[in-house]
Amino acid sequence: MAEYALSVVIPVYNGASTIGRVIEALATLPIAHSLEVVLTYDGSPDNSLDVCLQLAAAGALPITVVEHARNYGEHNAVMSGLRHARGAYIVTMDDDLQNPPEEVQALYEHARAGGHDVVYTWYEKKEHAGWRNWGSQFTNWVAGQLMDKPKGLYLSSFRCISAFVAQEITKNAGPFPYIDGLILQVTQKISTLKVRHLARAEGQSNYTIARLLRLWLSMALNFSAIPLRAATMLGLAMSAIGFLTLLIVLGEALFGEPPTGWASMMAIVLTVSGVQLLMLGVIGEYLGRMFLTINQRPQSTVRRVTWGERKA
Repeated sequence: MAEYALSVVIPVYNGASTIGRVIEALATLPIAHSLEVVLTYDGSPDNSLDVCLQLAAAGALPITVVEHARNYGEHNAVMSGLRHARGAYIVTMDDDLQNPPEEVQALYEHARAGGHDVVYTWYEKKEHAGWRNWGSQFTNWVAGQLMDKPKGLYLSSFRCISAFVAQEITKNAGPFPYIDGLILQVTQKISTLKVRHLARAEGQSNYTIARLLRLWLSMALNFSAIPLRAATMLGLAMSAIGFLTLLIVLGEALFGEPPTGWASMMAIVLTVSGVQLLMLGVIGEYLGRMFLTINQRPQSTVRRVTWGERKA
């Protein structure tokens, strides 16, 4: 039996100036009497940990603070939070107030009323920078190509999942978790809900192009063999082109003027070599991730867990 109707899991990184307002807003929700919050501190360089511990001690809500020993990334932090959540349903959201806390109630009620395992949010307008919106669209397109994602489903980090789904996906202990990929492996009882998306209250986004690239790699290499198949098909195509080119060169040498194009020959060699290195790189990524997984690189290391209680 779940201890709470709803848990809210929030990874905290450079969120010292905003997480307090998130908690304040959550404490005013009608469901606040049966709600807990799990804050996963993910090795932030600011004083987010001190702020989180102060919020837990204040007791406006039951707040659990999970302290990572170092920075592991958003998906690893959410996985740690899910392992400590005690609600029948769990909402995951960001710490920057771009996900309106008042939408948490609607998300929970939609999931419970419909009996859905998962409810993803979607936005009519996203208040992100243009490159970030493009990156999100590309991520969803890639997910549609590589995973068993329902057509038209937008994969958002602001989502509600059942305790059953949380229990199943947290069985994964690999060092490169991709939560949406794990969810799609567990259930297809998925719904969506339109919510608002607000401009960032303070500071800049913690997501960079490098972080998005790592996310794409986790999605592509951990949940699909399609990149390997694509490398094989590309190798076959280049081999066929090379064989046809060889026949043309031999024909010209035997029945016409011998080819003298050193530049064209070098271009072909460099192109083929580049394709070979690309395929070796894809294979190397698979092997590297397999090596780290077999050697049990930790998904995260929790230094300390602080369990706060409601005092109000």
